[in-house]
Amino acid sequence: QVLLAESGGGLAQPGESLRLSCVASGSVVSFRVMGWYRQGPGKQRELVASMTIHGNTEYAESVKGRFTISRDNAKKTVYLQMSNLTPEDTGVYYCHAQRGSNYWGQGTQVTVAS
Repeated sequence: QVLLAESGGGLAQPGESLRLSCVASGSVVSFRVMGWYRQGPGKQRELVASMTIHGNTEYAESVKGRFTISRDNAKKTVYLQMSNLTPEDTGVYYCHAQRGSNYWGQGTQVTVAS
């Protein structure tokens, strides 16, 4: 069984920064892909950023230049550094990991408001 535990969400004002962390525990030694999705109010869940085990990254157009994903494979941890936040970044952020199967965290709320 694999568990993904997110942390680092919260309330931020526009222009501020937050850093999300996700630690994986369980039987999988490594993940081919780790990343973050989000679901805003009334919206579908969307990819925010992902990184392969080899370091290849993918970002949503709306976060390019503002968000940075990184991972520590030895610690089975993925991070999302979010800068210059806007109210449109508000949502529940879900950690995702893939190795054969897809694994999801419970989500952490990020609210950007003045």
